[in-house]
Order: sequence, then structure tokens, then C-alpha cells
Amino acid sequence: MKERVTHDVVLSILNEVALEKSTEIPSEFTMINPIMSTPQTPPYFFLNELSRRRAAMASSAFSKSKSRFFEPPYPSYDMVSSNTFHTQQKDEENDEDVYRSIDHLQPDHLPFRKKLNFFVLVEISVLISLMGLFITSLIDYNLQDTTLWNLELWKCCVLFTVILCGRLVTKWFINILVYLVERKLHFTKKAPYFVNGLKKSVRVFLWFSFVLLAWILLVVRGSNNRSRKAKEVLHCITMAITGCIFGVVIWILKTLLIESLALCFHVKRFFDRIQDSLYDQYVLQILSGSRNVSQLSLDKGLKEEVINVKKLRVTNQENVSAWTMKGLINVVRKTKLSIISDRIEFGEDDNIVEQNKEIKTEWQAKVAAVKIFKNVAKPGYEYIEEEDLLRFMKMDEINKVIPLVDGFTETGKIKELALEKWVVNAYLERKSLAHSLDDTKTAVDKLNILASGVVLIVNVIVWNLIMGFLSTKILIFVTTQLLLAAFMFGNSVKTVFEAIIFVFVMHPFDVGDRCVIDGVQMTVEEMNILTTLFLRYDNEKISYPNSVLATKPISNFYRSPEMNDSVEFAINFSTTVEAIAALKDRIKSYIESKPQHWRPCHSVQMKDIVDMNKIKMTLYVTHTINFQNITEKNSRTSDLVLELKKAFEELGIRYHLLPQEVHVTYTSTC
Repeated sequence: MKERVTHDVVLSILNEVALEKSTEIPSEFTMINPIMSTPQTPPYFFLNELSRRRAAMASSAFSKSKSRFFEPPYPSYDMVSSNTFHTQQKDEENDEDVYRSIDHLQPDHLPFRKKLNFFVLVEISVLISLMGLFITSLIDYNLQDTTLWNLELWKCCVLFTVILCGRLVTKWFINILVYLVERKLHFTKKAPYFVNGLKKSVRVFLWFSFVLLAWILLVVRGSNNRSRKAKEVLHCITMAITGCIFGVVIWILKTLLIESLALCFHVKRFFDRIQDSLYDQYVLQILSGSRNVSQLSLDKGLKEEVINVKKLRVTNQENVSAWTMKGLINVVRKTKLSIISDRIEFGEDDNIVEQNKEIKTEWQAKVAAVKIFKNVAKPGYEYIEEEDLLRFMKMDEINKVIPLVDGFTETGKIKELALEKWVVNAYLERKSLAHSLDDTKTAVDKLNILASGVVLIVNVIVWNLIMGFLSTKILIFVTTQLLLAAFMFGNSVKTVFEAIIFVFVMHPFDVGDRCVIDGVQMTVEEMNILTTLFLRYDNEKISYPNSVLATKPISNFYRSPEMNDSVEFAINFSTTVEAIAALKDRIKSYIESKPQHWRPCHSVQMKDIVDMNKIKMTLYVTHTINFQNITEKNSRTSDLVLELKKAFEELGIRYHLLPQEVHVTYTSTC
């Protein structure tokens, strides 16, 4: 605070000098990012020449981080001068669902009116030509008796239309169906999710089905007068089309299983974290702006994602729809925490009133915390009170915010450092969650590729069985090749299968979780389908095969409940019982004064008496957090130990060593 006041004074002096003497502010005080403000002016932050050099070094090639959780100690000039604002549209429509996606497109840019490519133009031209020929063949008497390959002309037109233009027609049909499901039947919980994932496979299935139906009705039917060889050819073509349809059905089943696995996995593992992260973002935007709304609007280019926060808070894993879950995942993956900025900083145009500023670094999270504090607190106050929050939020929302910020429960006030700490933690959690969802999507995509390869092999075998190409010799050859492949790649296949089970079934951690493996404390850096990358406590990267991790016990701090801790100390045997009782009362008073740090259930135990000289004692406490944030845990424990030291000094509790026998001998120097 003292440093900021000094900077404000320097700024005012330099501005006065610049106005009086028409001089420019020296380059040693370069304004690169606003974080300090008065009620009338936007906040400012200065870096002197030394800080600028540090910022340049932080972004140089010699210090580029190879960890996506690393944050530079100083903001680079490019970072703070870049424009990260995007216009945020106000949503005035009824919020009937938890999640809605609004297209900011003109009517001629709707999905089924996209620009036509060359192949689509060719298909449309062929469709028009064949339809014209079909109508002509029915009207013109001269063409009614015309045949092509012993097939009437109109039948040929229909057959070629289905074969050449069936893909285009089924595409239109599926797009219209998807549009109706998404827009008109939005209440259906799972239909939109699976329709989008299966529309390509279903389109191919319908196309081949229409081709088979047209082939049987127009060509195969009434072929009794054809030769035996012609019948065999027709039968082979029929079986080939049937085999393709079976292959598409197997592909649809594979896609359906992958989509179902991804949905169940995301709902089970990430819904609660997504719910909390989006609520944190809602609180940030409300406190940084001036509106009291119940929904969160995020502008994503041509689409605006609208989230009804009130309904999201009462939604759980059992009643969340697949469509909503997919939308929430996309929001977390593709957007970051953001605040509402009343004016654009960094020298941009000040005419745009309301902007959505994304928080991309921990440093920007601190800047956002300062802006929120200045926006909520009364002018000149160094804390935020409950009545200040009531100007932005309702009482039930404030009750949900209270547990998030340190110190509010004890004092009813929020200091700037406590608010900054909460904003930084919210940013880090959102960052970790986004990385987890990205890695999970990558794992699902790789699993889909593996499953597609297996399905492709199965389709080839099924198609050859339907066609009757697999004779005894071929079957023996294929069997021997499969045995050889199993001998060569059996161990690899087993490893891949174990890794898939580990990632999608066991899944003992997510990206960002702090774990203990083989007695080493590490943070999950990156999670792939075959390997997991860890960051050790000294920032050394360690890679583990997932098949190996599946056999190891893994301790996960993030998923652990509130964890216990202990502090051991020794006092002199001569300490009175009254002093020990006073020490216990002092410890109890301190723990009860920090309800957001410690649970009231604690215990002071006397462990042992050593040499009739000292008493070993242990204080057992329960944190209100787990040890995921190890820095916060160590800080709280350090404060507790310091409080014990103060209590020892005030109560006069000491520890003295036993009298030691000393032998003194005199040695003559002569």
C-alpha cells in the first residue's frame, strides 16, 4: 500500500510538471498497465527501468518455461500491452435453460446455408439434370420405351440420382433434423448431444440404405429372365452394398459407445469443478461491473454462450443434460476467467463502455483483484463490508461467497490481499480445469482413433464374409497372421488396454492434482492415454507409463477431504499443571479465532516423559483445506507454530537441559 501511494504521488508530481512546463514524463516511469485508481481515475501501475529489464528477461528465450503451470515473475511488455478485450453483448432473452448458445450470424449464414463448394455444385447440377431427364422420360412417349442395360430410362435416372446425389440429399435431411433437435426440441436431454456426434455416420447409413433399396426395387426385382452370370453379378453387388451397411452400423455403434463413455466420464469427474469455476467467474463479473443479473454471458466470436447461474447452482450430476454438459465443457475449454471493464486500458479507445477482459496470467488476476476491490469498496476504505456486496449481489449469493474469501467470517470485512488471493486461486483452478478437459479430449480422440482402427479391421473381415471371399485357405492364412501379430504386439496391446482402463476407469487424478507416488510429492502436469507427465517439488519433470501407475498406490491431495496435521514440542518437566492448562486454553482460543483456517476439533496430547526432565507433547489439528495448496498449508502451520512460541514466552514455559557433569583439569605449561 505504501508503494502504491508513493507511485500516486510521483504520478501527480510528474503530471503537474508536464502541464506547467509542457514536458513529457521520463521514460523511467513508463505506464504499462493500470492497477491503481481513485474514484475518478482508472488504476495505474508503473515499472521503472530495472523492472522493465526484469520483465524483458522473464520473456526472453533463455527463460521460456516448459511447463504450462509456470507463471513468469514479471509481466512482459507484450503481455500487458496486448488487447484482450472482446465486446460483450447483453442478453435480454428468457433464460429457460442452464446453457444456451446464441448465433450472432446473419440469416444467410446459417449452418444449412453455408457457401457451396465445388463438389456440392457438381452434385446439385447432376441432381437437376437427372431430375429433368426423369421427368422428360415420363412425359415424352419416344423416351418411355428407351432402355439402358435392359433397364427403363426412368429407373436408370432414379438409380443414378440415389447413387450420385444421395449423399447431398441425406446431408440436407440430417442438417435440418439436427437444427430442429437443437432449436425446437431443446428440452430433450440426450438427443442433441448424440445427434451431433452421429450425424455423419447416420448420413452414410441412410445413403447406403437408399442405394440398397433402389437397387433391389429397380434392378434385382424382376431379374428372373436374366442369365445365371448376370444374376451372380447382381447378387455380388447386393451383398457388397449390404456389407457396407453392416460396416456403417458397426461404426455407428462404436461412435455411440465413445460418445457415451466421454459423456459419463465428464459428468462424473468434472461437473462439480465446472459448476464452481463458472460461479467464480459469475461473481468476478458481477463485482467488477455494475449489474445484478442471474446469468453469465460469454462472447465467443460469432456465438454468445449464455449460462443461467441460478439454475446451474441447483443442477447436479443426475439431472444435467448431455447438451448442457457439452456446452459447459466448451465454455471452460475455450474461454478464461474474465471481468467487466468499464473502460479499456492500455491506451485503447475509451468510448466503448463495457468490455469483457480475460484473465490470462496470474499477474493479470492480481490486477483484476485490485480493480474489483476499487469498484466494490467505498472510496478511501481499505476493506469491503457486507453492505458493499449488497450493491452487487443478493444475500443468498453473498452467503456462498463468504466461505471463499479469507477473513470475512471472523471480521465481516474483506481486505485487498484476501480478495487478491481468492481471485488468483480461482484463476489457477480454472487454468487447471481447462488443461484437464483438454487432455481428456485428447485422450478420448486417441481412444476413438484406436477404436476406429479395430472397427476398420472388423469391417473388412465382415465384408469379406458377406461376400464369401474368405475360403478355408484364406482363413488359415489370416489366422496365422493374427497369431504372429499377437506374438509380436501382444504386450503392446496389453499395455494400451491397461492404460485405457487406468485413464477412463480408475482415473486417480486430474491435471493439476498434487499426488504422492513412491514417497515423492508431485503435481500432474499432463495426462495422455499412454503416459502421464508429473512436475516434482523441485520442478523436475517425470514421465510415468500409465500401465505402471496402475500398479502403484497413489495419494491424491486434491481429492482428499480436510486433512489433519500435528506439531510436536517439548516442555520442561517442572512446568506446572496450571501452566499446561493455560497453554491449552491459549491454543483453543487461537484455533477458534481462525474458523476459516482450523476446525475447532483439536487435541493437545502428552506423549512421553524423557529422563524426568522434559515432557513431549503433540498438538493435533484439522485444517479446513486439504494439502493441494501446499504453500497455504505450510503458511497456516507456520502461523500456528509462531503462536505457540508466543504462548510459551508469555506463560513462561521453558525447557532446561539436565545438569551436566564437567571435569576440569589443570595442565602445567612448564
